[in-house]
Amino acid sequence: MDYTEQDVSSILTALHLSAEKHRNQRRKDVESTPYINHPIEVAELLWRIGNVRDISVIVAALLHDIIEDTKIEPNEIASQLGEAVLSLVLEVTDDKRLPKAERKRLQIEHAPHLTEAAKQIKLGDKICNVRDVANSPPKDWHSQRRREYLDWAEKVVDGLRGCNQPLEAFYDEIMRDGRTKLK
Repeated sequence: MDYTEQDVSSILTALHLSAEKHRNQRRKDVESTPYINHPIEVAELLWRIGNVRDISVIVAALLHDIIEDTKIEPNEIASQLGEAVLSLVLEVTDDKRLPKAERKRLQIEHAPHLTEAAKQIKLGDKICNVRDVANSPPKDWHSQRRREYLDWAEKVVDGLRGCNQPLEAFYDEIMRDGRTKLK
């Protein structure tokens, strides 16, 4: 498949926007990894493991946490990257005004109703998060909390099934490894 100059430009614009907006954020792991590594990892996972070749999906993966975790207006995404990308980002964005338990419940409830593209982004995100919780968790997360996260992630992923077989197989492997580590 051939990609256009516009495709590459969109990826670079999304990467720059995500890096700029997440520039002062760190992951909760012991190493305090720069946050930007996470959306890059999700996009790369979709490309390499999931064989996702829809540039809008890759671009949205680079921006999947930007609305809920930074100060950006949705119209900024639309003006730079288009309504299709904005729509995908909004579809995978949690409403941070809600309590955490409610956001988690809604992720489980909404997962089966997402578009295929949004399901793939959400699945990539869950793969990365499950791997992080198993291998490099936040320093204050004890084993029980980590197991609870894996249980919840599994319920979300159950609603995403059928969107991308290679990603699902990779998720199953990552989840097995995580559960083994947390026994």
